[in-house]
Amino acid sequence: MNHPLPKTLLSLVPVLVLITLLALNIGIFGADSILGASQVALLASAGVAVLIATLAFKTPWKDFEEAIKRNFSDIAGATLILFLIGGVSGTWTMSGIVPAFIYYGVQLIHPKVFLLTACVICAVVSVMTGSSWTTIATIGVALLGIGKAEGFSDGMIAGAIISGAYFGDKISPLSDTTVMASSVNQVPLFTHIRYMFYTTVPSMVITLIVFTVLGLSHDGADASQIDLYTRVLSDKFQITPWLMLVPVLTVFLIMKRMPAIPVLAISVLAAAVAALVFQPDIIGGIGSKVTEGSRARILLAGTVESIYNTITLETGHPEVDSLVSSRGMLGMLNTVFLILCAMCYGACMQASGMIAHLAGLLKPLTRTRTGLVASTVVTGTALNGIVSDQYLSILLTSNIFSETFKREGYEDRLLSRTVEDSATVTSPLYPWSSCGMTQATILSVPTWTYAPWCLFNLISPLMSITVAAIGWKIVRKAKG
Repeated sequence: MNHPLPKTLLSLVPVLVLITLLALNIGIFGADSILGASQVALLASAGVAVLIATLAFKTPWKDFEEAIKRNFSDIAGATLILFLIGGVSGTWTMSGIVPAFIYYGVQLIHPKVFLLTACVICAVVSVMTGSSWTTIATIGVALLGIGKAEGFSDGMIAGAIISGAYFGDKISPLSDTTVMASSVNQVPLFTHIRYMFYTTVPSMVITLIVFTVLGLSHDGADASQIDLYTRVLSDKFQITPWLMLVPVLTVFLIMKRMPAIPVLAISVLAAAVAALVFQPDIIGGIGSKVTEGSRARILLAGTVESIYNTITLETGHPEVDSLVSSRGMLGMLNTVFLILCAMCYGACMQASGMIAHLAGLLKPLTRTRTGLVASTVVTGTALNGIVSDQYLSILLTSNIFSETFKREGYEDRLLSRTVEDSATVTSPLYPWSSCGMTQATILSVPTWTYAPWCLFNLISPLMSITVAAIGWKIVRKAKG
């Protein structure tokens, strides 16, 4: 009879290899490791998993191939969304929408309450839209510019934005992660959402208190600096409230429950039209660099460039230039590259059975209520780093602990809540995960820089364990 311990120890090897390679890459390449070095680390670690599983577990290659195909199929829609988000970034910037948000925002939002306001705004928008990615790619980018103008660090601003966005993503009935966590565990959607309030609301309250204190202790940017931003932006762009029609249209379509892909596509097209109407000189300047001919030809070229290409506008002030640059669709290629490599690694870990072996390490801890919840939290959090995808993390964590929760007499809603408290909210904290790479790309802030300030994402797993230790609203049926 084979003892499970050797298989568990062997299953740790690819994880340790990945951690070691990523640490070396960050030490050598720094933030540029995401341009290729991290992808190599993921593929190398996947190769180690395949080698060990083939030799020691006798796993046939066909199993790996099928798992990789399945993972690639699952992220096809997300990949298209990423490219459309790049298009939104480009058109919203070149049309003047993001500059308008910054222009009005620095005048309306006082620096002392900026972090609190940014977090609340993103939370509200994310609850309404059900999408953290869309919230961060639109209003989040604008808030980042406002925060920079008011003198806050990139990491702190991004942390407030992501905290609010993932609060909404977690409790919105329109969120795919919320629907997935409830359906996988056979819990009615609104029962699941109401039960999450016991951990989610305290986590958010603490987050808002901390951001309020941080804001009140912030000295703020010099008034002349804010005047510089507003003056330069108004000189470079035609700033008008009419530009807000595009964000309003986008939110309206999302609230009508239109799927993300057509919403983002319509938003790109609407912003492109706004760019032609309100910023023809900017679009013409972009187009004149790539083509010659009639005015119409140049404007068409500039519009297309603003959608797909990486563009930096020169304002004469480097600090403002960084706010009005856009990645476009091409800027998302490294993100897609990383996600594909991460999916390969996750597929190999899953097909080899290594995830199940690693989960066995936590079985001795599941005999108590606190231990069971803590084990689920640790698994959901760790799987985001191992399989690099929050949807897989939600599914696998639910499957791993479902029978244990039932055997111990706990309600399914406790498992669905615990999965959301861990797998959903910790996904943007890993630089190589789909969420971590996406948010870092959208906001142009490295994951390691913003992660310590994602207070809601860090507090939620701990709150889940704390509430379990207290036993608040946790019901246990008699076993047998």
